[in-house]
Amino acid sequence: MVQKSSVQLKMKFFRNISYKKNIAYLFSCAIFFIITSCEEDLTKNTGKNNKNFASQIINNANIIQRDSGFVTMRAKAPIIEKYELIDSPYTVARKGINILFFDKKKPKVPGTIKAKYAKFYDYKQFYEARGDVRITTNENERFAMQSVFWDQRKKRIYTRDTVYVTMKDGSTLIGTHGMTAKDDFSEYVFYQNSGDFTTDKLSENKK
Repeated sequence: MVQKSSVQLKMKFFRNISYKKNIAYLFSCAIFFIITSCEEDLTKNTGKNNKNFASQIINNANIIQRDSGFVTMRAKAPIIEKYELIDSPYTVARKGINILFFDKKKPKVPGTIKAKYAKFYDYKQFYEARGDVRITTNENERFAMQSVFWDQRKKRIYTRDTVYVTMKDGSTLIGTHGMTAKDDFSEYVFYQNSGDFTTDKLSENKK
């Protein structure tokens, strides 16, 4: 009787081991399928976002923009990246840009825009420039700020940053709450002004 019970105990022991092995096998299979499905989901998600990469990279870029044959703008940058495969295409100059903009009234004396970073939204025809932005008009009026936005369709330039202005006669102005202007700077409005600035073109808004 002792030998029989011993055999029964051994069989039960091996059945328990076999049962645990099966559970471990099923558990490992479940983990494998979970990991695989996660990897597939990540692949699908990556596939949705993989269009957001530069379709063109231009080193030492020199871009010319014309209107009816007249050169309205020249832009130079160490590197320009074009993102054209997304819903809202844009062009970015991450290492700075130097723009010359031309007025038909004074075509040989361009104004300039310099910045450490610039972005252009193609469909909107909208520019933004950031980082030590410096604008000089063809009348030698100089503007300094940290960011500026240029809506080419509306022909407007504006900023909410503090603007430091030096006129060609040496007079100065600080627009502490920004400004808005025509993109040829024939008219402009400064907000919360201070300084010794005097000109017939100036309009003030102190709201």
